[in-house]
Amino acid sequence: MKCIVTAGPTFENLDDVRRLTNFSTGRLGSELANFLSARGHDVTLLIGQQATYRGEQRVQKVETFTTTADLRDRLQIFARQSIGAVFHAAAVSDFTFGKVWSRSATGEMAEIKSGKISTRQGTLLAELLPTPKIIAELRNWYPEARLVGWKYEVEGGREQVIRLGERQLRDCRTNACVVNGKAYGEGFGLVTGEDNCRHVEDKAALFNALQEFVGR
Repeated sequence: MKCIVTAGPTFENLDDVRRLTNFSTGRLGSELANFLSARGHDVTLLIGQQATYRGEQRVQKVETFTTTADLRDRLQIFARQSIGAVFHAAAVSDFTFGKVWSRSATGEMAEIKSGKISTRQGTLLAELLPTPKIIAELRNWYPEARLVGWKYEVEGGREQVIRLGERQLRDCRTNACVVNGKAYGEGFGLVTGEDNCRHVEDKAALFNALQEFVGR
């Protein structure tokens, strides 16, 4: 089966030298890609340029993405191929920068446009705009593929995170959602439908469960 695995963080530019990103290392997605490749699948790994994980990548093809828009473009291009499964584990930035303003001592606001915003500008206010939800577009691009999304949450409890995973299945028309993070607790949950969540203890068990699920 031809598979795509996304891993690691996107980033969004404040100016030509500063970025907004997140703490994703890219390790989980990279190790999943290696696992699938070792079991005979034709795997393309799309990994964030800012991923800090430096383990060996034993897959057929690796491409590096930068911003959310760049990852989105690459996924659209790969949709021209016959892809059997997409594992969207990348930590996509929820926000990108809009306008940036400086505030004078008298409270007046002035928009700033610069390749490198000077610290001498004083207090700055930056507009954060929601980025496009790539997970919500995958079904249109890959109508026949098995789609697996991720839901990493730090607040709430396990049941709440599972409900969010079920919502992703409904809203984004994915086939499965992996839920984890501080809110879920130890291990992972593989959500495949309403009130259908399989708990697995570790990454090895998760990878086996994912291969079993997409191979059905």
